[in-house]
Amino acid sequence: MPADAGARADEGNAAAASRLAEVRRRIAVAEREAGRPEGSARLIAVSKTFDSDAIRPLIAGGQRVFGENRVQEAKAKWPALRAETPGLTVELIGPLQSNKAAEAVALFDAIHSVDRDKIADALAKEMRKQGRSPRLLVQVNIGEEPQKAGVAPAETAAFVERCRTVYGLTIDGLMCIPPLDEPPGPHFALTAKLARELGLTALSMGMSADFELAIAYGATELRIGSALFGTR
Repeated sequence: MPADAGARADEGNAAAASRLAEVRRRIAVAEREAGRPEGSARLIAVSKTFDSDAIRPLIAGGQRVFGENRVQEAKAKWPALRAETPGLTVELIGPLQSNKAAEAVALFDAIHSVDRDKIADALAKEMRKQGRSPRLLVQVNIGEEPQKAGVAPAETAAFVERCRTVYGLTIDGLMCIPPLDEPPGPHFALTAKLARELGLTALSMGMSADFELAIAYGATELRIGSALFGTR
């Protein structure tokens, strides 16, 4: 590697390490301010659209949990990265098509976007077939936006019950993405309320712009991308 290229790589690694340390610091502060134990909100580094060279510096900095939006993109990156660094966790945070259920069950440690019966059925069949049990969260369309995936808030309890009784799935929690043009707090509060009523403990909510507020509302899974990787 030429000297100038090596210097640029070192600078990039240092910048990534600095961003990771700052996000971790902010998470810890938000946890303390919310009266929560340190480490109660898990950082998922959202690596969608970033290649392996952009991901490795975060791995070197100790980050072990990553989120991807697409099955095919994840398949292209993560087998090699996992071979380099055992113990990495990769989670699907984007929408899932039923014809990708087999690949999703084989690849991901958690799926945050269970949102309809067809997906629940396909996942249940593949989990039995493969003998794998990724953690499952139900995506709630908390703002009831027609362009977004997810179960309507009023239908969430019935859907979770079907996942449990009809498909035999264990649902760990709920995931939400509040509308961009509305304050996220009320949406986080409603998601947390739904989870409590259903006896669910995992709350996947909060991104780069609002993760500290999400922690105040009980988020246990923070999906943070641009604060770690920069703009896409």
